[in-house]
Amino acid sequence: MKTHTLETAGADLVHDVHGPLPATDGRPPLFMIGQPMDATGFAALAARSSERTVVTYDPRGIGRSVRRDGRVDHTPGTQADDVHALIQEIGAGPVEMFASSGGAVTALAVVARYPDDVTVLVAHEPPLITLTPDGPAAVRARAAVRDAYEKRGWGAGMAAFVAMTSWEGEFTEAYFAQPEADPAAFGMPVEDDGSRDDPLLSDRSWAISSYRPDVAAITGAPTRVVIAVGEESRAVQTGRTSAATAELLGQPVTVFPSHHGGFLDGEFGYPGKPDDFARRLREVLDGAA
Repeated sequence: MKTHTLETAGADLVHDVHGPLPATDGRPPLFMIGQPMDATGFAALAARSSERTVVTYDPRGIGRSVRRDGRVDHTPGTQADDVHALIQEIGAGPVEMFASSGGAVTALAVVARYPDDVTVLVAHEPPLITLTPDGPAAVRARAAVRDAYEKRGWGAGMAAFVAMTSWEGEFTEAYFAQPEADPAAFGMPVEDDGSRDDPLLSDRSWAISSYRPDVAAITGAPTRVVIAVGEESRAVQTGRTSAATAELLGQPVTVFPSHHGGFLDGEFGYPGKPDDFARRLREVLDGAA
């Protein structure tokens, strides 16, 4: 693996290249992108894709990528411009792409804005909460996570986030009638460290979860777009947003093993099934969706 930094007007984009460039297997590089997860989250999947040249990166303002644009918000358009700049910098486009969570939203924006950059996109569980039938309630639930974080700190915010993302079905009044999630019950700190800059728990990434894909641009692009969902996620929010995104694009959702982090080993505390996930990704990229 070699680490590089692309200096742009607004940020220093740190990216890792696993394997040779140009690729020696006759295929374009495989980009793996997340949001707010940085490149470390793809270590297990990249290791299981060693037959490919894989590129991972830290989005601006996250991990090693320092931003200089004076902003703290995360928006799909800006992220898409960064990914486009990286593809140009590497000089090996168009690429294949696996994108997860907020990275899947970024990837949909890449396809809409730069249709010649990506040959095939596997967009795994894009959290486009306004696309679901209970969109207004989902927005209310998202605001409650931010409020818990603002009032009581990271542990309370993360506990509220876990409660929201593990809720099955639509956000009904029964969801909002629950007592506030207890961070101690989830093994999270009760004390408040005073920070309020978490991109997941603050409102800094709301532009990502509120994004509405440009359907005409995406369906008109030469890119083969696959919307993927974990088999364990079907009833929870990101599973429902995946189904809604697939329906918006006029396609069925494609099922992958495990959950929202199904490609992870146990490094972040909730292991997925990375071997099965990598095998399924290989099949889908090869056209066996």
